[in-house]
Amino acid sequence: MISRRDFLQVSMAASALYGASGFGNWARLAAQQALTQDQLLEFDTFGNVSLIHVTDIHAQLKPIYFREPEINIGVGENRGQVPHITGAEFRKLYGIADGSPSAYALTYDDFASLAKGYGRVGGMDRVSTIVKAIRGDRPDALLLDGGDTWHGSYTCYHTQGQDMVNVMNALNPDAMTFHWEFTLGSERVKELVEGLPFAALGQNIFDAEWDEPAETFAPYKMFERGGALIAVIGQAFPYMPIANPRWMFPEYTFGIRDENMQAMVDEVRDAGADLVVVLSHNGFDVDKKMAGVVSGIDVILSGHTHDALPEPALVGETIIVASGSNGKFVSRVDLDVRDGRMMGFRHKLIPVFSDVIAPDPEMTAVIDAERAPYKEALEEVIGHTESVLYRRGNFNGSWDDLICDALLSEREADIAMSPGVRWGPSLLPGDPITREDIWNVTSMTYGQAYRTEMTGEFIKVILEDVGDNLFNPDPYYQQGGDMVRIGGMGYAIDVTKPQGSRISDMTLLKTGEPIDPSKTYVVAGWASVNEGTEGPQIWDVVESHIRKLGTVTVAPNTSVKVTGA
Repeated sequence: MISRRDFLQVSMAASALYGASGFGNWARLAAQQALTQDQLLEFDTFGNVSLIHVTDIHAQLKPIYFREPEINIGVGENRGQVPHITGAEFRKLYGIADGSPSAYALTYDDFASLAKGYGRVGGMDRVSTIVKAIRGDRPDALLLDGGDTWHGSYTCYHTQGQDMVNVMNALNPDAMTFHWEFTLGSERVKELVEGLPFAALGQNIFDAEWDEPAETFAPYKMFERGGALIAVIGQAFPYMPIANPRWMFPEYTFGIRDENMQAMVDEVRDAGADLVVVLSHNGFDVDKKMAGVVSGIDVILSGHTHDALPEPALVGETIIVASGSNGKFVSRVDLDVRDGRMMGFRHKLIPVFSDVIAPDPEMTAVIDAERAPYKEALEEVIGHTESVLYRRGNFNGSWDDLICDALLSEREADIAMSPGVRWGPSLLPGDPITREDIWNVTSMTYGQAYRTEMTGEFIKVILEDVGDNLFNPDPYYQQGGDMVRIGGMGYAIDVTKPQGSRISDMTLLKTGEPIDPSKTYVVAGWASVNEGTEGPQIWDVVESHIRKLGTVTVAPNTSVKVTGA
């Protein structure tokens, strides 16, 4: 007798065969001019239930460029596994042709030249067109937002998230979960959540004082769709008080809370749920582990680590869907749900090519209204770039190097530190750098640029601590973003070593001398989680630096030596 897991594997193979898993026909098209909206949206409707997934939009309302990571290292059981495969290896794994639309959308090689041919990606008015098309085919499709939505832009900062709330309300999702939203402060989050016309979910958001589920956030919501009862359970980012300032949301605690997740799954199953969907902001590797620990989950819609995968991963009997970031992709998952079970599925990761997908005029009007009061400030040109400016990856991107250079210069420091955040669009050689572009990579509610003194020993402690958050072989201990970005200093890291032994060969670049553990260095940085941090805002520091340069050129970073990858 065939097992359910074997049955789902057959379903995955069938989906790929019929072009409904991955990209379908657009993966085989050679040029941007050959792409059409119909081809991007083509889908062989399947089963009786449809899910639409967007995540990690980071307040990007307009089309952007976004370069995928060059370095994405997996450790432990995830070494060499998706999503920790990039570039040519990724293309080989999924049968992606060099120079194709899917190569541009999903890998970093030849990014600048492919971007000039295929154009920008994203734009919430294009996302709206896709969502409306899917709903036209499957009117009762569930639209689910994985969080990191109310954060990451000039207008989002200045409206305290209201611009994104208004845009998402117009998109009409059915539920969302949370991460960076909490850095608006718990009072503002509560105010916004109480006004939402859709569900705000987080089974792992607890009241800190009483250690019980927080009243503002429901653990799950039940939906009747296609003759099936569907439970959507929310999973907010579990490590909020570690990765972000605890003082901004002291009323809440988080955590993975596997036992409570299992209790919620059991509860919704007892209530008659035919399909259990987890709307997650755990990160992909954490979701994989959770899928192996908690039984009874059919689908995990994964967010936080910004991974975009053309096919779901299968862990036991759970499929895990990764839908990218910054509005660059929309996932559609059709499921055959009957007799209280998921019997099969088809999936498509839809790339939002902005020159191919027509904007939805109703959403364009909403977006333009939100941006209108800030238009002049957003569009002011501060400088130009001769380099590709990007961020995404385990170590420094060129945007990070530029920010570190600004800190070194403007704050007169020996060493600069910039957080290992994943959000932030890219720019191409020859592009103007506008104020909006600077804010897209720096906007946060605790953006003060500090200047302090640290011993060489303490700097190593910081690097070791962040390195363990990223490269601990147990995903449940990977509690931060990517590696802290360093300017003015080089170092070596062996990702296979335990905490305390990963970092070596720390060198002050301006003198070539080894970092002395007992010596004090002037360090400039930003995004400290400590309350009361003083200093100018990082976007002002970066803007001042770029104005002085006029034209930016960022040399390849060779100061970090990685081994064990």
